[in-house]
Amino acid sequence: MKRRLSIAAAVVLVLAVAGVIVFGGPDEPSTQAGGLTTVKGVIGSEKLAFFSDQRVADAFAKHGLKVEVDTAGSRQLATSVDLGGYEFAFPSSSPAAQRIQRDRAVTGVYTPFQSPMAVATFEPIVALLTANGVVRQGPGDYQVLDVAKYLELTRANTRWDQLPGNTAFPARKNVLLTTTDPRESNSAAMYLSLVSFVANGNNVVNSPEAEAKVLPELSKLFLDQGYTQNSTEGPFEDYLAAGMGKTPMALIYESQFVDRLVRGDGSIRADMRLLYPAPTVYSKHTLVPLSPNGDRIGQLLTSDPELGKLAATFGFRTNDPRLFGEVVAAANAPVPAELVDTVEPPSFETLERMLDAVQKQY
Repeated sequence: MKRRLSIAAAVVLVLAVAGVIVFGGPDEPSTQAGGLTTVKGVIGSEKLAFFSDQRVADAFAKHGLKVEVDTAGSRQLATSVDLGGYEFAFPSSSPAAQRIQRDRAVTGVYTPFQSPMAVATFEPIVALLTANGVVRQGPGDYQVLDVAKYLELTRANTRWDQLPGNTAFPARKNVLLTTTDPRESNSAAMYLSLVSFVANGNNVVNSPEAEAKVLPELSKLFLDQGYTQNSTEGPFEDYLAAGMGKTPMALIYESQFVDRLVRGDGSIRADMRLLYPAPTVYSKHTLVPLSPNGDRIGQLLTSDPELGKLAATFGFRTNDPRLFGEVVAAANAPVPAELVDTVEPPSFETLERMLDAVQKQY
């Protein structure tokens, strides 16, 4: 009798171990669904359209994977989101990813694609700012918004109707880029990164003394806007729908503008223009694997040609520049092959302190 019980116990133990291998324990939450292994991640919202696309789902399915995602702000991903039930975290900024990597003791990360910050505007605004020395020709076939010249206008509280020779847009409001809420949005943090660099004498802010020096000016750039939205889709949709009167200049990800051009849905009209801040900063979409299957997602996004081409159709610059180049050439998108005048963001801790300081001003 004891022998039969021992055999039965051994069978139960083997099945229990097999169950853990197939279905995953607390640290390995993948499941099998229709022959595919489900891998759950949490991502920045600007990548939701990519992961929701059926072509992307089919590409992952070829590798036996089904990817399910939730969305959160990059700042929240690094500070407040419970990552325990996820196999990868995919924020839109490298500082946030570095914080997650450190906190979770992850040895390696993946940066499969990135997007520089850009300014969506209109031809009359470009002409007006060019005449006033704020917009100039870049080193290639694109135009740049000189951040130092722009900050001269904002320091003086210059209104649009005070710009010399302005007959195209005599609005009685300050010359200001429309951004998102710095308390919630990664794109606003990227804006803080590039304007703080210029305000700090063209140096990355890396000390409490430098933070104290630039914060009054940086806070004003956000507070003077009034209400701001918590996702970059908000000001970009206003730009597309409401036009120049409401949103003469919107800070966006380059990928948003390129994505609409590739769609060919008519939302980018003939008078709409894309400028690049000089300097600008890249929003580096960095995947932090939290399990072996999460690591597999990072590997595929970085190396699989089909997924890389699909990412390019959504406007993302991939590790293979040819993919992005082919997509923008086919769409006649007026974007440069590469950007030279770029800067790195401050560390996550420095950004957090500056964002917290701005938040206290609201």
